[in-house]
Amino acid sequence: MPMLDVNGARLSYLDSGAGPAVVFLHAGIADLRMWQRQLPDLAVDHRAVAYDLRGYGESDLPPDPFAHHDDLAALLDALGIDRAVLVGCSLGGMVAVDSALAHPDRVRSLVLVGAGLSGYEWSAEFRELWRNTVGAAGEDLDAAAHAEVDLWVVGPRRTRDAVDGSVLELATAMNRRALAREAELEENEPEPLDPPAVGRLGEVAVPTLVTTGFADVPEIHMIADRLVTGIAGAVREDVPNAAHLLPLERPDEFTRLLRDFLRSR
Repeated sequence: MPMLDVNGARLSYLDSGAGPAVVFLHAGIADLRMWQRQLPDLAVDHRAVAYDLRGYGESDLPPDPFAHHDDLAALLDALGIDRAVLVGCSLGGMVAVDSALAHPDRVRSLVLVGAGLSGYEWSAEFRELWRNTVGAAGEDLDAAAHAEVDLWVVGPRRTRDAVDGSVLELATAMNRRALAREAELEENEPEPLDPPAVGRLGEVAVPTLVTTGFADVPEIHMIADRLVTGIAGAVREDVPNAAHLLPLERPDEFTRLLRDFLRSR
């Protein structure tokens, strides 16, 4: 996979097609492979870019201060992209919103999928759910990957037989890779946006689509509520029979939503 020097780190990326730029930002339990169905579709008439965030996938994590939103701006510079549509899932959604606040001139619009939100305080109920599932696996990497996929990809409202086996297989492989680097990530956490986005959503001034899978954890729906009420003009479209990795689990439905949004802007 090609690598690009960005702010002192080498980031793995994919770049194809020509036209208005769309940059895909993956979830924290995944890497750029989660966008495998969207990239070739969008590259027909857009410049479609996806990359592994610093410390994920094949990207480096040198022991230097960094911020994901600044990495993204530097990546755009390196690729010669002035402004881009940002499509972010979970952690990637948080990075997209932070980028719209830190570098507003670089962002054309936002598509937020089961997005996180910097400065958001997760509820005691969710923290307990995480402790009883992923936390209970301890240091067993395979058990932790299995538990986290059950929590996020299957979701608390479904069983594994509701999810295509190939989705579970790829999600587990991506998540196991992320968990294997967890200690490294914890030692060199990114610098947060200051002040965080949770109190600044009214400053986001670009067209925004907010979407979730109905089967995602309730807390993600609460964050989506905050995003769609806090960002002026934001619209919301949710997809049934999907959880946290909506673009991977329901690629056709998600790509249709994405293309409909791009055509409307």
